[in-house]
Amino acid sequence: MERNQEDELRALQDTLYFIGGKWRIPIMNSICNGNRRFREIERSIPGITTRMLSKELKDMEMNKLVKRTVYPDTPVLVEYSPTEYCRTFGNIIQAMIDWGKAYRKVVVED
Repeated sequence: MERNQEDELRALQDTLYFIGGKWRIPIMNSICNGNRRFREIERSIPGITTRMLSKELKDMEMNKLVKRTVYPDTPVLVEYSPTEYCRTFGNIIQAMIDWGKAYRKVVVED
């Protein structure tokens, strides 16, 4: 395989790893749409479990996609915000939404 193809394949694999399973993009979309608290994020994503959301948020924080901020109020307040790096994925998410809408029209019309 040519070096350029190897680089492209590696980049594609990195992107697919970043996207992860079925929850990562909906979580990113929720946070980028203004949901900051755990319960807000959870309520905005039908079908996600508390355990799965917690796991994904920890993984996303470790991979510098979200920032977790703890406020020492009573009770303690935890908020999640997208990192600048995470925001760079916004155009890709929008392109995926647009593609998905077009795809659904093709499938439903046939």
